[in-house]
Amino acid sequence: MENQTRTLVRDMMKVGVATCSPETLVSDVAHLLREQGIEAVIVLDPEEGHGLGMISQNELVDAYIREGANARSLKAEQIMRDNIPQVPPDIPLQAAFQMMRDNGVRVLFLMHHAGGVQYSAACIAFSHLMRYLDAKDDGEVSDLGIQSARKSPLEAFIEKRDAARRARTGG
Repeated sequence: MENQTRTLVRDMMKVGVATCSPETLVSDVAHLLREQGIEAVIVLDPEEGHGLGMISQNELVDAYIREGANARSLKAEQIMRDNIPQVPPDIPLQAAFQMMRDNGVRVLFLMHHAGGVQYSAACIAFSHLMRYLDAKDDGEVSDLGIQSARKSPLEAFIEKRDAARRARTGG
């Protein structure tokens, strides 16, 4: 990498985390993971906004092994991992990836606590390391890290609102 050495979790984490409700069908979770090319989603309490658990590709595979094709109709709360694997932003990348290996997960989450609510704000995953190792320059991983270029909270809200409206109206 020419311009920057990424050595801490905060230098390579992805800000913003995909979420679902406990009632989300496993088939929809699988679609979300595949469509967004992500490792896991956080299951959020729909009323309080707390992170309740995590569903990764591992939980989907486990559900399929147990239930076969019937796994598609299970709900997120039925297959989620209750604990959310967490990481602080200021530890070395090597330590974070060793934590993943030790805990049998491919993603760790940076959790925030605000107003009595614990929620996921960012994550770091095996796929981030693969992108970093494959990158020819920093431009190829400019969406990673705390300094990454990203949408403002208002832009993100408007985008989600418009997507929800399109989904409701079918257009």
